[in-house]
Amino acid sequence: MPVKVLMPALSPTMTEGTLAKWHVKEGDTVESGDVIAEIETDKATMEVEAVDEGKIGKILVSEGSENVAVNEVIALLLEEDEDESALEGADTSAASTGGGESAPANDDAKEDKAPAAAEKPAASGGDKPAPAAPVSGGERIKASPLARRIAANEGVELSGVSGSGPRGRIVKRDVEAALSSKPAEKAAASEDKKSADAPAAAAPAASGWNPDLTGLPEYEEIPNSGMRKTIARRLTESKQQVPHFYLTVDCELDNLLATRKQLNEKAGEGVKISVNDFIIRAVSLALKKVPAANSIWTDKATLQCKQQDISVAVAIEGGLITPVVRDAGSKGLAEISTEMKALAGKARDGKLMPEDYQGGTFSVSNLGMFGIKDFSAIINPPQGCILAVGAGEQRPVVKDGALAIATVMSCTLSVDHRAVDGAVGAQFMAEFKKLIEDPLSMLL
Repeated sequence: MPVKVLMPALSPTMTEGTLAKWHVKEGDTVESGDVIAEIETDKATMEVEAVDEGKIGKILVSEGSENVAVNEVIALLLEEDEDESALEGADTSAASTGGGESAPANDDAKEDKAPAAAEKPAASGGDKPAPAAPVSGGERIKASPLARRIAANEGVELSGVSGSGPRGRIVKRDVEAALSSKPAEKAAASEDKKSADAPAAAAPAASGWNPDLTGLPEYEEIPNSGMRKTIARRLTESKQQVPHFYLTVDCELDNLLATRKQLNEKAGEGVKISVNDFIIRAVSLALKKVPAANSIWTDKATLQCKQQDISVAVAIEGGLITPVVRDAGSKGLAEISTEMKALAGKARDGKLMPEDYQGGTFSVSNLGMFGIKDFSAIINPPQGCILAVGAGEQRPVVKDGALAIATVMSCTLSVDHRAVDGAVGAQFMAEFKKLIEDPLSMLL
């Protein structure tokens, strides 16, 4: 029977996407790992790889098709011993939870198949195992893409995991079982992350906004992209459900600008530290000093994150995305600068992977380069805080009782009062201000 190529779920919240481009045509031969299509999600454009090898027998969803549901059959793949006659009467219905395979009909089986580019139907006797990625020593491991991604993120060696999926394939539940055998604190951290994600997933979608358009002049109707719909939904949820309060400080930048100039003069080729890199570094160090500000609210518990994963807002065509600088508190300015440039480039090219933008414990939104003096940003759930950074500008200040001129930057912290109290937010802003105004302390 032909292999079903399914619309993959490229993120936990994805329910549909746009099939932007086919890299193959009917009759082409593909191998496991070949890029066969590009899918536009609400966050980025991502490449889809073939899971099985064979020949493209029939393309069922054309390029440019929008609102293609996750697990909808987008193509049929003929195996080595099949020809076009096998396509007659082939099942093209969307994959169900059980998927037609011998795997148990439960959520693990469903999630195992959702990210995959192809699904192999049940057959008798002669089924050959699905190809898997090679590992060291020439051995090949059969594992779903989701299982591989989780294993990579959590540091699990697939060679030591037993597969319970079809034909011994390693699936999500197998990796999770391996994780549960790790030390108790690792399991607890995994549970905390699941709890942190729960409120955003459970929140109702914003819909039904149809304002009165009477009296408007002639206008162009621009369809809302998946990204715009996601931004609208998540930020509406945030303002409706998260009790925001705001704290603003003015930071003098003259010492920082002088230090930045000296560092860039001495930096190696390709390294150019920006003011934003200093801000990311200062935020991460301030969170180390005031860890209570690095918190996330859930109904079950307040999660105080032990690592400073800083989400940084990047404007791209059609919207906004927040790639994450992981463990920024352990990285120096040059490393933060290099990583941030790479993430921003991938964001603008639409090449971010889910692991590049999912998660994050604290957000930074900098509109200073646009000349914005100050603003208040909307919290990015499930995080508890976001720092809005304005432009550095020459302002009159009083020093030692005398009027002087200094370069001043206004920064406003938006805080979820459920997770972070006013005093904690104020302590964080005080530490942040100290670091910005004494940049040499960031180099220690």
